[in-house]
Amino acid sequence: MFRKWLIVASVLVLAVGAWACGGGGGEQAEVAAEPTEEEIVALAQGIHERVLTIDTHDDIPFNFATEEVDPGVRGDRKVDLPKMREGLLDVGYFIVFVGQTERTPENYEQAKADAMTKFNAIHRMTEEMYPDEIELAYTADDVDRIHASGKLVAMIGIENGYVIGKDLSLLETYHELGARYITLAHGGHNDIADSATPRANEPESEHDGLSEFGEEVVAEMNRLGIMVDISHVSKQSMLDATAASVAPVIASHSSTVAINDHPRNMDDEQLLALRDNGGVMQTVALGGFVKSAPQEKQDAIAALREEMGIEGFGGVRALDDEQRAAYDARMAELDEQWPPANVQDFVDHIDHAVQLIGIDHVGISSDFDGGGGIVGWNDASETFNVTLELVRRGYSEEEIAQLWSGNLQRVLREVERIAAELQGESTN
Repeated sequence: MFRKWLIVASVLVLAVGAWACGGGGGEQAEVAAEPTEEEIVALAQGIHERVLTIDTHDDIPFNFATEEVDPGVRGDRKVDLPKMREGLLDVGYFIVFVGQTERTPENYEQAKADAMTKFNAIHRMTEEMYPDEIELAYTADDVDRIHASGKLVAMIGIENGYVIGKDLSLLETYHELGARYITLAHGGHNDIADSATPRANEPESEHDGLSEFGEEVVAEMNRLGIMVDISHVSKQSMLDATAASVAPVIASHSSTVAINDHPRNMDDEQLLALRDNGGVMQTVALGGFVKSAPQEKQDAIAALREEMGIEGFGGVRALDDEQRAAYDARMAELDEQWPPANVQDFVDHIDHAVQLIGIDHVGISSDFDGGGGIVGWNDASETFNVTLELVRRGYSEEEIAQLWSGNLQRVLREVERIAAELQGESTN
């Protein structure tokens, strides 16, 4: 109820301001007790234009920033520069993701090479292809400076610490290239930590959380100024990493178990540990994490994908136009029967986290082009709809600014400050 009255108060301010500036005949216009739909949308549009918006998880393919996948052209990907402009999505963390494979010296070298391919692609986008449109930020201050210049902002996150293998020195290499967070593990255990989703041939736990090497990794990330990302890791790994880190940690793309009990989401114990650490959970708009489909729908989708030979998140892109149209039509039928997650469902996760751990520790992410996308926020061009739903729920402009960027920027600045202190101590 309190948040509802915040909407009314905000709209009253707009209405009174309009009357004071131009009310005809000296008569004050009547103000409705409840805001109209037009007034709510207008309020949300103004807020969305003013706040800095950051999405902490946008995946890219290995051929990103080439003629095949040109980020400057509006295409079928959920994030490109035109869609960012359309949706007023100011900052995107472009992701260096390499999937987990068997831990061998040869595979470590391949993972490093694959990581460099994606680092090079992000640098190519910002430094060669579209330097007047988007710039790579290395610090929180860079984000503010680049945004103020009118450019879009790119940042880099690494998804899966597997790309360092057992070589701690690679953390400094990746930091110099712009990596500002690293997800400790992904789908499957690695040398750093246990995963929340072990691979089929793996035990539920290998390290009972964070490994001894993982503790060294966290310490070195703290020293360098790389945010520790605890999305994708097991609950014990998350709790261990949060306890080990002297800097605030982030969950770059996770939602809440209380709203949807999924292994990739965070339960209340984890959220409270995150709060006590000073970190932030970047609530993720991936449909299956936001709202679990009933088993009947899951079975129907699996059967459809098998029938059409679709494998992995990007498998749909391999379909020709006729196949894609048939797939989309059949998926629409399934969605009509079992409605998918939408923006309202997504903001339910934000509400729960805010109520439990406070507005200072909650943010927003999409996981676009890595499986993310919900009804209402299915690509970067629809980013405004999240702000609109937050306004409908009664969040103030200050709170919305915190959710979209303020909390994440606070954490990054604190990570930078602690790194400077640790580096100063090491040189004394």
